[in-house]
Amino acid sequence: MSLYRIMLVDDEEEVRKAMIRKMDWEALGFTVAGDAENGEDALEKLEQLEPDVIMTDIRMPYMDGLTFIARVREQYPFIKILIFSGYDDFEYAKQAIKLHVTEYILKPVNGEELAEILKRVRISLDEEIEQRRNISTLQKSYLGSLPILRELFLNDLVCRTADITGVVSKLREYGIDILDARKWLAAVIHMEHMEQTEDLELSKHQELIPISVRGLVEDHLKTYCRFAVFNSAEGITVIAAVDEHNTETGLIHLLNDICKESRRLLEVAITIGVGHSCDSLREISRSYQTAVDALGYRAIVGSGRTICINDVEPVSRGKLQLDAKGEAELTAAIKFGPRERIEKALRDLAAYMDDAKVHANQYQVYMLSIVNCLIRVMQQYELNMGEMFDSEERYADIMRGVCQKEAFADELIPVACRMNEALNRERDNTTRKAIMEAKEYIQENFADPELSVDTLCRHLHMSPAYFSTVFKKETGQTYVNYLTEVRLQKAEELLKKTDDKTYKIAEKVGYQEQNYFSYVFKKRYGVSPTKYRGTRGNG
Repeated sequence: MSLYRIMLVDDEEEVRKAMIRKMDWEALGFTVAGDAENGEDALEKLEQLEPDVIMTDIRMPYMDGLTFIARVREQYPFIKILIFSGYDDFEYAKQAIKLHVTEYILKPVNGEELAEILKRVRISLDEEIEQRRNISTLQKSYLGSLPILRELFLNDLVCRTADITGVVSKLREYGIDILDARKWLAAVIHMEHMEQTEDLELSKHQELIPISVRGLVEDHLKTYCRFAVFNSAEGITVIAAVDEHNTETGLIHLLNDICKESRRLLEVAITIGVGHSCDSLREISRSYQTAVDALGYRAIVGSGRTICINDVEPVSRGKLQLDAKGEAELTAAIKFGPRERIEKALRDLAAYMDDAKVHANQYQVYMLSIVNCLIRVMQQYELNMGEMFDSEERYADIMRGVCQKEAFADELIPVACRMNEALNRERDNTTRKAIMEAKEYIQENFADPELSVDTLCRHLHMSPAYFSTVFKKETGQTYVNYLTEVRLQKAEELLKKTDDKTYKIAEKVGYQEQNYFSYVFKKRYGVSPTKYRGTRGNG
């Protein structure tokens, strides 16, 4: 296991150096990530150092240890904190307990005692990580969640939100035995309102009725076909596999029997809508939707029975249309790339035309829908259509040849790739503009002691995590370092050009604490503000 990172915070440099020097940190399972002279300094370094453990003194200038710990707990609740202090004060200890401090150690720190404490801390960290990684625990948790995951997956499948490419592996993972059938169909079961009667105990427990009906369905179907049953928004739903051992007609007869048995055994009237069968699981959502449509006819043909969509609606030759999922996938590919993803999205959409058995006009409408999807993205992001299609003439050529489905994907892939390149350029420009705006905001507001990443990001409408990443990438500095640099440059200017007292200059550049301002200034320039002013005439 890798070494844990520890940070030392003490205003006495000799104490910090001695502690770093005298302990065999690696043997104890740690590496010293860094150190700090006080709470303010430590807070500025925390994000960069990312320690697992902090060892801090209580009595320090600018920000005492307990205030520092309280700030750490707000932002980093899982960091282990050890206090070492020269004060055996019950009040300090009591506050430390409230802040969930791991250990309270009295100075002078004994090397052997500290080693034992660090061993305990390392064991505690090991146990926490082991608990998070424990395969057995994870497996138990996963198995416990399996019924819920299975239901969610099946709902996604019939609602067209499941990843079709991963359907086979998911069906096997969840133990759903409906693969390799000749065809599939969906059925949806609706429970009609049931009058409560004193004769039947079940009527007194309405919440148990769906469970009883689902059990009845499972008992009848398990001897006839392979199936999956689950609860969807429309009712108890069945996906049935039709293969060489059964027939669609036989399945419908069995569903009719289930309606009768439910009324006889449970005194519950149910109506079952049966959708169009499909030759691919990719199309099961269509079967599900037509099963829901079939239920809509129960007010016309009567409830308490099986209603097949084939009986109440003429059989369609099928539809070829760009659905919301396909459009979303194409849009995401264009926006985020890479080229391989763009090619796949367009070729997958073109492949639907190979399987469809529709009128030639529907092919043209479908292809126009895909072109329109590209144009909508161009309009949304104000991309020049002539440039994206390479030229106005090329756009006209593509539109004239839109009914040639064999070359359709090849024609649009270069267009989509140019759109992706343009969006990437625009994204980079937007990021650079945001960083410039951030710098301007800092220049205008550095005197505000409450200026923070959160304040700045609210102004920019960006998340702090993303801002911190791009700011460091663009400037080579963290936000804190850049803000400190701006404040100190302004302080240097005020020291040279005004006779303001040090505390006034500290306030003007955003430091509420004069002493902390002097500490930061000396750290940057090697002398205190007063001495710096004294030497300005000699510069």
